Amino acid sequence: MNLKVSIVSSAYNEYENIEELINIFNKFNEKMKNCYELIIIDDGSDDGTYDIAVELSKDNPYIQILKHRLNCGKTEGIKTGIKAARSNIIAIYDTDMQYDILDLPRLVRRIEEDNYDICTGWKCGHYKKAFVSNVYNYLSRKIFRLPIHDQNGLKVLKKEIFKDIFLRKDWHRYIVSLAIDKGYSVCEERVKLYPRKYGKSKYGNPFRVFIGIFDMMTVKFIISFLKKPMIFFGATGTVSLGLGFIIGFIALIMRIFFHSGFRPILYLVMLLVLSGLILFTMGFIAEIIAILYEEFAELKKNRED
Repeated sequence: MNLKVSIVSSAYNEYENIEELINIFNKFNEKMKNCYELIIIDDGSDDGTYDIAVELSKDNPYIQILKHRLNCGKTEGIKTGIKAARSNIIAIYDTDMQYDILDLPRLVRRIEEDNYDICTGWKCGHYKKAFVSNVYNYLSRKIFRLPIHDQNGLKVLKKEIFKDIFLRKDWHRYIVSLAIDKGYSVCEERVKLYPRKYGKSKYGNPFRVFIGIFDMMTVKFIISFLKKPMIFFGATGTVSLGLGFIIGFIALIMRIFFHSGFRPILYLVMLLVLSGLILFTMGFIAEIIAILYEEFAELKKNRED
């Protein structure tokens, strides 16, 4: 078996799509001389997704069907698929088939021939939720300084990347940002996004927009400040202490020379000074945590190697 690419697809209640996905993959893989494998992760579905996937992939060495007992989310599904992958290049492909599987070889070629670590699909054309997607990608480019237009679509990347990045729940959206922070290179190819044929989108909840923004802020904080947290806490602590001493000095001058005092100013000085000291303390603690985190990550990487 000469596998070149592992296609990872996390599925939750995708009974209506599984049969077509497997049929499309089989035709595609035959055309590609069986150098791809498909890994479907049933993420705690309750509609029979797992059963039909197992039935349709019997005796097919190029398809793996895995299962979560509970719905853990797409990120955990991807992580499960990565562990089972038998090739060194990973393609993250959605079960709803809104991307053309025939686009994958173009992305794979950029990694194999142009030696990039990641190739992302840049969604082009008219599609639903284009406005939300454009706003999200604009913010991502500005906040993370991404050299690509779209980090949350079709992706092909080297498997080794997942040894260097840490993924929490719903952080599959930021795989590219986290990888770039570790020094990996990225390029993009235009791809078309098609309407979902069957079933309902799992991302229709408007609150997911706010969750995505909060996650974006968290990832940015970790990327920017986890390495040197004292820069953040120390700077804000210095400002707070400085303001406290300045206001306190002014209050003292007013008290001595003008015999005037205002008790709330004293409370403000105490608040600023205490806040500054607390921020400095938090900075020292964060530095210790950052050191431990780096040592743990290095041990984990060495263990996996």
